[in-house]
Amino acid sequence: MQNFDKHAYRILLGLALGMLATGTVVYHFVEKFSWVDAYYFSVVTLATVGYGDLSPHTTFGKVFTTFYILAGVGIITTFVTYTMRRRASRYSERHTKREDPK
Repeated sequence: MQNFDKHAYRILLGLALGMLATGTVVYHFVEKFSWVDAYYFSVVTLATVGYGDLSPHTTFGKVFTTFYILAGVGIITTFVTYTMRRRASRYSERHTKREDPK
């Protein structure tokens, strides 16, 4: 079961990083954002913060952003949820072992 957990975690991590990288590259080349602004916009968008200081101006950028949000928010949410459950499980295992010595 732990191998599956590590495998699933790595897949989710790869997907999350892939989404951030994809958004960064697309916004850099399509919207002409600097690399830092493109990365920042990708993170703010997928974290559903949406400060509004940057926004896509091209038609392609706007359409891409709608699909990017729909796919990316799900991936990021799943990754964060999985990570928190995994940490909670490890925390619980450590405290159970301390309370129940053999």
